[in-house]
Amino acid sequence: MRYSALSLTVLLFFLFSFLTLVDDAHGQAMTSSHYKMQSDSVNFGGGRSSSGSYAIEDTAGEIATGISSSAHYIMGAGYQQMQVVYLSVTSAASVVMSPALGGLSGGTSNGSTSFIVTTDDPAGYAATIQASSSPALKSATDSFADYVPAGTAPDYAFNNAATASSFSFSPEGVDIDGRYENNASNVCGTGSLDTADACWDGLSTSPRTILARTSDNTPNGTITTLKFRAASGTSHIQTNGTYMATTTVTVIAL
Repeated sequence: MRYSALSLTVLLFFLFSFLTLVDDAHGQAMTSSHYKMQSDSVNFGGGRSSSGSYAIEDTAGEIATGISSSAHYIMGAGYQQMQVVYLSVTSAASVVMSPALGGLSGGTSNGSTSFIVTTDDPAGYAATIQASSSPALKSATDSFADYVPAGTAPDYAFNNAATASSFSFSPEGVDIDGRYENNASNVCGTGSLDTADACWDGLSTSPRTILARTSDNTPNGTITTLKFRAASGTSHIQTNGTYMATTTVTVIAL
């Protein structure tokens, strides 16, 4: 029986909260290389007042303020109705894993993609990843097992038995959740290091937190790289075919 190369692809979808900004005829959001004002207001009075019992921000001179809605939109007009937070996510390309794997000879295939999250939320944001199926990486007739770490935390080094095949992922970037950080002793789930190509985890049909930030990151945002790895052992036969995993990354402001 002859086995040709296995083609591996990871499809990524993003869900995120966003806000469309609409400037009226009297205002224009201001930007530079160092900042971006998401919205502004033109009026003739107002400010912040406070005491030991209250704090209030008021404005005067605007018209048509308040909440308006229909079946298709909800709009908060006026300075006091402006958005609480801004959140954006850049698109990320789906991943074609490389090299293709031999069904009899086995091997290891890798791929990666990156995206940038930007928010002015002082509480930061969080992101999860979720596979559409279990196992995640499969063809019409066969599949790669979802990677299972040896303990409760991800494995610092990717391990695949000679008699098995498996599919794993690892996020990298300054906003990664503590689960994917490691210490100087090469233990994941502890410490503050983000070692490249380390802390491998398995996908699941349940959301798994991969990013957690507790402050804003405007105006430039922060980049995250998602790395994927599939391996088939030298004593394992993987059926020839095109294998595909579909995953969804969900980003929410906190």
